[in-house]
Amino acid sequence: MPSATKPSQRLVPLFAQQPCWMIEPLAAELQYSIPSVRRFLTEVGYYSSFTHNGGWYTLRSIPRFGRDGLWFYHDIGFSRVGSLTNTLVDLTTRSSAGMTAEQLGDKLHCRCHSILVQLCRHGRLQRQKLTRSYVYLAVDPGTAAIQRQALAMRSLPPAQLPAEIAVLVLAEFIRNPESDFQQMAHALARSKSVTVEVAQIERLFEQHGLKKTM
Repeated sequence: MPSATKPSQRLVPLFAQQPCWMIEPLAAELQYSIPSVRRFLTEVGYYSSFTHNGGWYTLRSIPRFGRDGLWFYHDIGFSRVGSLTNTLVDLTTRSSAGMTAEQLGDKLHCRCHSILVQLCRHGRLQRQKLTRSYVYLAVDPGTAAIQRQALAMRSLPPAQLPAEIAVLVLAEFIRNPESDFQQMAHALARSKSVTVEVAQIERLFEQHGLKKTM
């Protein structure tokens, strides 16, 4: 007598046992052809991985995506927007100041230099040279303009301290040579009501050839 359970419904307990499957073992477990299993997955709803050439599958109800739209099961990565190319475009477009290939690779746990180049060639991203690497930006002109502005602000060196403030910083260093830059900034704010950025103190020490561990 045929089972009343639809083949697609049999996927749910299998994915409860193991949240990610490749198509061949899944088809063997269900005893159906690979095209049939793909159809069952479509009926239930699924994500394919952006890692491993899209070879892993999970049901749409399983991933708990983070704010960046990513979910990992061990080294298998899934994205709310699907493929690796879509994910690269999505992450880059939503970033405040663009992203380098290294930053994207660290976030996605995979190398993506060549794919980013192709996305630029196909008009889905653009890029800007920054020192020795490229920063990838959104293709939308308005979004890219905001990203370029934020990138330019990040690239500016910290403002140089006025001489009288520099004297206070160096005096604080002499009094408390064991303090790090953050502690020195807090001490000056507390005792002298002077606001000094950590980067400004760091730059001052570099100018005077002073060594201090952050």
